[in-house]
Amino acid sequence: MDKNTVIGFLLIGVILFAFSWLNRPTPEQIEAQRRMQDSLQAVEILQQAKALKESDPTPAEEEHWVEAEDSLKNSRLVQRYGDFYKGAVGEEQFFVLENDLLEVTLSNKGGRVTSVRLKKYQTYDSLPLILFDGKESSFNFSLITQNNRIINTKNLYFEPVRTADNQMITFRLDAGEGRYLAYTYSLPSDSYMVGFDVKGNGLDEVLAPSTMGLDLEWNQVIRRQEKGRRFEERYSAIYYKFATDDVEQTSDSKDEDISLSNKVRWIGYKDQFFSSVLIANNEPLESVTLQQKISQQSGILKDCKTKAVLPFDIREGETASLQYYFGPNNYSLLKSYDEARADDNKLDLQRLVPLGGSVFRFVNTWLVIPVFNFFGKFISNYGIIILLLTLVVKLLLFPLTYKSYMSSAKMRVLRPQVEAINAKYPGQDKAMEKQKAIMELYSRAGASPMSGCLPMLLQMPVLIALFMFFPSSIELRQQSFLWAKDLSTYDAIVSWNTYIPLITPYFGNHISLFCLLMTITNIVYTKFNMDQTNTGQQQMPGMKLMMYLMPVMFLVFFNQYSAGLSYYYFVSTLITIIQTLIFRSVINEDKLLAKLEANKKKPVKKSGFMARLEEAQRRQMEAVKKQQQQQRKK
Repeated sequence: MDKNTVIGFLLIGVILFAFSWLNRPTPEQIEAQRRMQDSLQAVEILQQAKALKESDPTPAEEEHWVEAEDSLKNSRLVQRYGDFYKGAVGEEQFFVLENDLLEVTLSNKGGRVTSVRLKKYQTYDSLPLILFDGKESSFNFSLITQNNRIINTKNLYFEPVRTADNQMITFRLDAGEGRYLAYTYSLPSDSYMVGFDVKGNGLDEVLAPSTMGLDLEWNQVIRRQEKGRRFEERYSAIYYKFATDDVEQTSDSKDEDISLSNKVRWIGYKDQFFSSVLIANNEPLESVTLQQKISQQSGILKDCKTKAVLPFDIREGETASLQYYFGPNNYSLLKSYDEARADDNKLDLQRLVPLGGSVFRFVNTWLVIPVFNFFGKFISNYGIIILLLTLVVKLLLFPLTYKSYMSSAKMRVLRPQVEAINAKYPGQDKAMEKQKAIMELYSRAGASPMSGCLPMLLQMPVLIALFMFFPSSIELRQQSFLWAKDLSTYDAIVSWNTYIPLITPYFGNHISLFCLLMTITNIVYTKFNMDQTNTGQQQMPGMKLMMYLMPVMFLVFFNQYSAGLSYYYFVSTLITIIQTLIFRSVINEDKLLAKLEANKKKPVKKSGFMARLEEAQRRQMEAVKKQQQQQRKK
């Protein structure tokens, strides 16, 4: 055999191999062929049954036929589900675990939780508060058998084994000869935590030897539970905690599909005040993908889906410990679940309550929440609690408020002298000289325009922290005060159903009374404050209108927010006005002016900042003069 013949045979072999490879049937085609063969067998059996019926079979022939039919049916189930074929046939049954807080309904089909009701809560329209029900949720493990068949547990019927105290139930998926996959659910008394243990027995003989984990799918909708859908959507998202990192979340305003490279300790489907959380206790979840879609259904906010790998040893006796949390987003309650845990194994479920970034969250967790909870121990009316909380906050901020007022008072008593400087240096060409003279006046008198701004800036973390706290506080949910029936949502005094472009999407179809009162109070305070802080200097055109426009924007922005928040800002602004009136009646401005005049006679001790500021002004004036001289020469 010469060289060319060998090469020819090799090329023919490559072509045949390539042809076979390219024309091999896909798994879908193989499955379709199998279904066709099963259908042909079924047709043949039906034809035989028809022939037997027409020939008036004897009882022995009928019994033989039934046995043959059962044998064929079992054969098909074994072919499809392998050792788990017994679970392919059954009738769905429902079982309930409950305590004083929860009613959890489970199904033997898929061994999953099908419904959860929170007993101590209701929806905004006084219906039982159900987190999900029926087809609104699903849970599945994908099992790969030794012959590479994929079995989905959601399609199989488990055998229930219930304890006498009705606080625990086990679902077993039989694989024959004492082999099984078991789910054990347990519900302790007075707890929102549901235990969920996954255990295998003899699965190393059933599942693929390469099995190191179970592919998990957990889907659930987030139901609408509150009065204002648009506002509730802002607080609905998928939250998740990395095993060695902080808690993060998906966007609350758009669809998202993300893959996480790091291991995840828990995943939560959260609405404004309630959450469903799946927690991996011993080994965190791996290869997690999350999908969130905003729903267009009236009673559904979002559709949430999770795919992950649960590390699972298929050897006998190994258990994967999981937990569900079905309950309220109560900060103190969620934090209590970490009390018995080591520092490196904290769940940080309290992060489900959005309290702002690091600084604002610190203010909320160390000041606002402790004070709020303290008053809640003795007072049941949350309107009064908010009032007392406002007084405490105002008392703590009093030194800053007083310093801010004193700064504005100094500027006010120096206003005649500032107006005299304005008259001395008229025109834009003398603006630098005028500014320098005013700054020298303030420096010699011991006044500073910035000293009034700094105290206001220091108050901002508290104001923003409270802005985050009130809409997230479940304690205010369905708590009434005065005309507001629910402090956690808007208190509409006027409502309409007609859709109005630009108004309905941003303002809503209502007017909230506490928000309106807050706006009016802010307008009054703006007018009062502008009169108090008039220093005699020229303001930018339109600044006065802008100052009045801000409270009106607050009306648009806060109209759909919780009545508790608007009520707090209303009371806070009212107290600020009263404080200002008291300051003005107590502080003698003539004595204050005399003190400032006395300061002018003292040697001025300039700080490094003031010295640098004056040097910068001097250089700027010199630059302006040079520029003016050059323009004159031209």
